[in-house]
Amino acid sequence: MRHPCLVSTSDPRPSSAVRPVAATDHEEKVRRKDTRLDNYVDRYAARTHGMTASAIRALFSVANRPEVVSLAGGMPNIADLPLDAVGSILNDLVVGNGRVAMQYGSGQGEPMMRDAICEVMRLEGISAHPDDVTVTVGSQQGLDLLTRIFCDPGDVVLCEAPSYVGALGVFRSFQCEVAHVAMDEQGLDPVALQEAITALRAAGKKIKFLYTIPNFHNPAGVSQSLERRMAILEVARRADLLVVEDNPYGLLGFEGDPVPAMRSLDSDIVVYLGSFSKTFAPGFRIGWVLAPHAVREKVMLAQESATLCPPVFSQFAISSYLARHDWRGQIKVFREMYRERRDAMMAGLADHMPAGTTWTVPAGGFFVWVTLPPGLDSQAMLPRAVTARVAYVPGTAFFSDGFGSRHMRLSYCFPTPERIIEGTRRLGEVLKYETSVHETFGTGVRPSVIMPYEAPGANQN
Repeated sequence: MRHPCLVSTSDPRPSSAVRPVAATDHEEKVRRKDTRLDNYVDRYAARTHGMTASAIRALFSVANRPEVVSLAGGMPNIADLPLDAVGSILNDLVVGNGRVAMQYGSGQGEPMMRDAICEVMRLEGISAHPDDVTVTVGSQQGLDLLTRIFCDPGDVVLCEAPSYVGALGVFRSFQCEVAHVAMDEQGLDPVALQEAITALRAAGKKIKFLYTIPNFHNPAGVSQSLERRMAILEVARRADLLVVEDNPYGLLGFEGDPVPAMRSLDSDIVVYLGSFSKTFAPGFRIGWVLAPHAVREKVMLAQESATLCPPVFSQFAISSYLARHDWRGQIKVFREMYRERRDAMMAGLADHMPAGTTWTVPAGGFFVWVTLPPGLDSQAMLPRAVTARVAYVPGTAFFSDGFGSRHMRLSYCFPTPERIIEGTRRLGEVLKYETSVHETFGTGVRPSVIMPYEAPGANQN
């Protein structure tokens, strides 16, 4: 078809018949709209403007290349999962009970799954009734549902500084305002929490809840002591503040028994999020919300509207695994495997990081929080690191306000110890080069929102 604005020399009509005419306002608007990459941009809800791609997801296409040592993603290592036992369980499930396991189920979750969840939570001192548990599609969906039922646009959610990037994405998508609260080597600072609550309420802000990761924090790698948890809960009680405790790593500690969960210390003001992604396998996508009864009812209604029911087959598979396999022993296997990787990360950082670099020493979980020498910017440095075939997550991903440029998160959960050592060597070379450039030319890097700190036992060269 000929373009309407082109005149053919063979056209028999008078030239005036094909001369372009001025477009109407409507035609001009349509023409401009047609040049957009997204023709639906004017139709989306206002809340979609806060939706952005995860910094970690954006790294995957590069970090997953075999030549790159990825210290970026928090992908669990399921190499030590007994796949023969899991395969046998799945086979028996399909053959013996497939017509039930592959059907629709309860919006709250299957009874045997909720019973098993209560048994798992007992390891952290939580005494719960299955009726107060709602099964979700991973704990990420649980956080989404809680934000949906509690938060209106403009409401405030309190978070640690830094905080989990997936949580920040949820809060942003519901048009919440995130207020970061300072941390130290024991996690969230209760004095800073009280100060934040007082200041926000004096400014007329409506605070809906505190979101916290008390065990082996993602990304900071620190944990709240029992005394610290009690102090935080005391502040929350005085302020009549709901606490959302996100605890995917609580059973993956390297030293001693788990610290009692915040939920075990106060069942009235704490909503607990749990997951099997780290202690079994993430592909089944089963998590849960433990909430006071009235909150649970709202969570279940939101769950039904979102997914109708959580994955039934996954629930049957995990509950069968918990019933037939020594899952406590398997968690110990995971703990030792992650401890070996943590130790490799600590050794690699000690050997290869330049002077002025500090890091936390996690007692469990997956992550290390690194503070760079003054003047370095982890976001600006990332392309050079990828060129050197090593990847990490810049600290800015874990703040809602653009801070964190002098920090990075390193993950030790997936690579082998040998790869971790090699990754830290490559990263150290990048940091040394960046430091020499800064010393020679200087930069105008903005400092982080919180002062860098060094956890007890942290190494520094």
